[in-house]
Amino acid sequence: MQQDPNIFLSIGKTVKDEYGRAIGEIASFAVKPNGGVDHVYIRHADGRFMKYPAGSIKVEGSEVIYLSDIKYETALFCDQIPLIWRKDQALKELLERKKISQEVYEDLHSSFEGALNQLKTEAQTLLEKINKEIERCSNEIKELNYALVHLEVEHEIGEIGEQSYNMAFSAIQECLKRANSEKADLEGVRNKLSNLLLGETPNEAVAEETVEKAPAPTSPS
Repeated sequence: MQQDPNIFLSIGKTVKDEYGRAIGEIASFAVKPNGGVDHVYIRHADGRFMKYPAGSIKVEGSEVIYLSDIKYETALFCDQIPLIWRKDQALKELLERKKISQEVYEDLHSSFEGALNQLKTEAQTLLEKINKEIERCSNEIKELNYALVHLEVEHEIGEIGEQSYNMAFSAIQECLKRANSEKADLEGVRNKLSNLLLGETPNEAVAEETVEKAPAPTSPS
């Protein structure tokens, strides 16, 4: 993924994730000899300095947004796997048209196949990571719902005043909104990566979904 051209304007600004949660602030950059930014250093609230791939940072006006590792890595796989597959298919067509020898084909095909298998193995590991993150979101949503119920009970019996109740209720609802949004995003990324590993193109996925959702024909009355 290409770095954001406005990334140098983000120095000193607060970085938030896609759901509005503050991560830290941009402290510095790791710049390559050609002038491109390789990594971004972020100072967290607890004082820790950590570096993140420059491609995972997006600047939108005054907002600096961190794209999660999972989305960043998925985007890389979605770029690399189809590209290698297309190259291998092009190689096969060249062989069929007798533009390359069998020996050259087998050598390059083996190279492409090895790279493709390696990427698929890494993508499978990422899928396992995504499933764990979805489980984390599910547990967070469950705990937030319990917190909401306990808040309602204590408010109902008069242990929590109206102002405190309203503030706590709004805070929990906001957390629930973020957790549900993150879970939905992760499930979408998981489906995209799963389809990629199955060799299914986005167009095929859409077509299949359309067929599944199409209503059954009704006989004329």
